[in-house]
Order: sequence, then C-alpha cells, then structure tokens
Amino acid sequence: MISTFFHAVFYNPIYNALVALVALVPGSSVGVAVILITIVIRLVLLPFSLSAARTQRAMKFLEPKIKDLKEKHKGDKEKEALETLALYREARVNPFASILTVFIQIPVLLALYWVFLYEPFSTIDTARLYAFTPIPHTVSLEFLGLASIAGKSIVLAVFAGFTQFLQAHMALSGTMKPSTTGGMQGDFQKVMGMQLKYVFPFLIATISYTTSGAIALYFITTNLAGALQEWHVRRKIHAEFGPQNPIPETATAT
Repeated sequence: MISTFFHAVFYNPIYNALVALVALVPGSSVGVAVILITIVIRLVLLPFSLSAARTQRAMKFLEPKIKDLKEKHKGDKEKEALETLALYREARVNPFASILTVFIQIPVLLALYWVFLYEPFSTIDTARLYAFTPIPHTVSLEFLGLASIAGKSIVLAVFAGFTQFLQAHMALSGTMKPSTTGGMQGDFQKVMGMQLKYVFPFLIATISYTTSGAIALYFITTNLAGALQEWHVRRKIHAEFGPQNPIPETATAT
C-alpha cells in the first residue's frame, strides 16, 4: 500500500514530467531534461528549504541564551524547558521547522533519485504515462556530446563530488557552522562537519560513477542549487541577524 501511494503521488508524476521534458526540449536530450526537472523540484521545495535554513541560523544565534538558561536552571528541567520555549516564542523561532522540512523533502527527492536510477530512458515505460503526457519520438542519451547519461562518466562523477564539496563548504561556513561552545556536542558537530565536507563528496562521486551519468547530473544540479541557496540565505541572514540585532522579531518563518 505504501509503495502504491509513493508511486502514485511522487514517482509517477516525476517520471511523467521528465518524459514530457524530454519530448519538449531541443534534441530530446535526457541530460537537459534531468537538469530542468531537478531545478523545478528544487524551486518547489525552496520555501521549505529557506525556512529551515533561517530557523537553523536563528537557533545558532540563540545558543548563548539557551546555555545561560541551562546554567540558571540547573537541575530544574521543567523551568528550563518553559523558559526555552518562551525564548523561542519571543524570537519567533520554530525549532521543529527543520524536521518538518526534511519530512516534506525526503519522498520527493527520493522519487527523483529513483526515477533517474531505475528508468533507463533508452525505452519509455508507456504503462506509467498519463494520457496527456507527450511521448518523445527520439531520445538522446548524450549530454552535450561529452558523456552518456545511461553509462558511466568519470568526468561527471568527479564534478558531482566537487560540487558536493562546494555546497558543504558553503553550508559549514554559513548556516551549518559547528558550535564553538565546546563539549561533546561541539566535538560531534566538528566530526560531522569534517565528514560532510570531505567524506560525503567522495561517496557522491563514487555513487555517481557506479550508477549512471543521469545520477551524476542530478547530484551536480542539486548541489549547485544548494550552494546558491546557501549564498542567498547567508546574505539575507546577515542583514536580519547582524551583530547589532542578533535576535530580530522577524527572525524566521515558522
């Protein structure tokens, strides 16, 4: 039942949109269609991503005050929790916004990834198509004449890893910068940051190379979109959370 729901709500609509784009783009290029559908879905999810990023940054600015509350009400968890929630309300921060955003994005992004992974596009699965979905007469699996979308590409794989490193670097120097308060939490954040910046790009490059050029293009596009998002959020947050006004009333969208 869950599989049927997932395919009906997420997988099939994305597959149909991708097939329609292949039919509409010049040259019926699957590579161009992969980039376009990834951008469209990132734009649809952008409000949720921005909300989560702004919330995360607001939480970072609230860290010193939360630490003071922990010291002030040491041993009184109920009082600490009440005043922490009051602090969130005062700053208009919803600490659960990031969790909600993740739950919204995961099925969409998984469906997008699985479509690229399981659909070869050398043949169109007409059984999944809606009646109004245009069927491309020809399909080009060559991306800009440089690499095959269906086969492995070391160039696209390396570029996928590089763009993942770029996105991680921008995130870790911006809204995801590890805590400087020290302790176990700070050490954990530093370790996770190092893995995100240096290990994850290698994993992305490996996955991209061992699957297909379509997966590599998906990672490249979503990583570049993520890097642009980080740049945009950093500019907006810098304006809203300047040193003279660390917790503005409009700190975040909830």
